[in-house]
Amino acid sequence: MLDFTGVNNGTQTIADVAASLTKTNLYQLTDEMINTMQAIIADAIDADVSFEPQDPNANDPFSKPGEGALPWSLGHVIVHTTASAEEAATLALTLARGLSVEGRSRYETPWQSITTVAQVRQRLEESRRMRKALLDAWPDEPHLEVTYTLSQRLGTINAIGRFVTGLFHDTAHLEQLKEIMRQGRELHLRV
Repeated sequence: MLDFTGVNNGTQTIADVAASLTKTNLYQLTDEMINTMQAIIADAIDADVSFEPQDPNANDPFSKPGEGALPWSLGHVIVHTTASAEEAATLALTLARGLSVEGRSRYETPWQSITTVAQVRQRLEESRRMRKALLDAWPDEPHLEVTYTLSQRLGTINAIGRFVTGLFHDTAHLEQLKEIMRQGRELHLRV
């Protein structure tokens, strides 16, 4: 998987991480990320999906009023990460087509509707399919010269960099997924 240590500590930008990547790499990295998430939840049971883990650091400034300090369930993390990566892939397509990015392009499945492991796995596979389909829609010669600055921390990015921001965001939630599964195993008395 991509190493985002430099982005996290401020010594690299997303553009630096993405500089040597190709569109073909993005397909491979998408598979690697979804496979990693699927492996993390491999032994999940339905009870793991909606239970609220202990998370004293829960703080989501973008949540609905009253939900900012709620710990995120497994289902919540999965719909959140997949929505962010799909948005990144959608906006990457816009850039690849030579157009400027205007605003957001995000839809997040209501996390309360995800209550079974089958739904979590389906959401991950649906996201894999959607991300790859958005890559399939790139022109044969993508406009990699078209860039924009998402944030100063992430740097000025092109279509490949914008796609990579979704993988960066996914990576930021991998430890959270592992911790939810650890707590779920303990709570639901699995070894």
